[in-house]
Amino acid sequence: MPFTLATWNINSVRLREALVAKLLAEETPDVLCLQECKSPVDKIPMEQFRELGYGHIVARGQKGYNGVAILSKQPLRDLGDKDFAGLGHARHIAAELENGVTIHNFYVPAGGDVPDREKNEKFGQKLDYLAEMRDWFASERPGKAILVGDLNIAPREDDVWSHKQLLKVVSHTPVEVEALGATQEAGGWVDITRKDIPEGQLYSWWSYRARDWDAADKGRRLDHIWATPDIAGAGHDSRILRAARGWEKPSDHAPVFATFDL
Repeated sequence: MPFTLATWNINSVRLREALVAKLLAEETPDVLCLQECKSPVDKIPMEQFRELGYGHIVARGQKGYNGVAILSKQPLRDLGDKDFAGLGHARHIAAELENGVTIHNFYVPAGGDVPDREKNEKFGQKLDYLAEMRDWFASERPGKAILVGDLNIAPREDDVWSHKQLLKVVSHTPVEVEALGATQEAGGWVDITRKDIPEGQLYSWWSYRARDWDAADKGRRLDHIWATPDIAGAGHDSRILRAARGWEKPSDHAPVFATFDL
């Protein structure tokens, strides 16, 4: 049976409850993975989501920071979480669907403003986080799994509005791109979005700093959907709901979708 999955950095699920409800009502994904929920789990506003058919949730939360959640129409089995780099942050959660597919939902650290671990502790934490992800996937070699989330890196030249101008900007530096590539390779992950949309500029994030983000279009593809090789061929119909970036009081991220025939 096919199912559609979406991933979205919501930038506060309580502040943007109405936007989550709008997405669920209009797009009706079977599974929605959220990042940067900025809420303890017991404060996530589930009542409206349940009324829309999303009665199942697996989540980890913190007050005001980080936080990841998986909302689903079908039952989920909580598979736990990993505290990569020992940060004590709610940045990862895993759950299993009834069809046996494991979903990993990640919120990788942004890394601060200076791409130098000696000058910027946050950048070092980001690289350490990715290194531990890489090592874990290398040892686990996951199967029948989907990895989604705000990975805070735009790996390809056409994943940013200007490759040349962003080479020294955190999220597109060569060291970050290399680290993400090593993590992807360690798990054998296939980038489903780029499998379906192999050519052309593609973004999922536009800064709040741009007055007219749509016209300026200085975006980056920071949000990803990957799958293990055994099910990557079942993934299709990838898209980014750019229009959501223009909703009232939006997140600076747009939701990313893919459908899997599993």
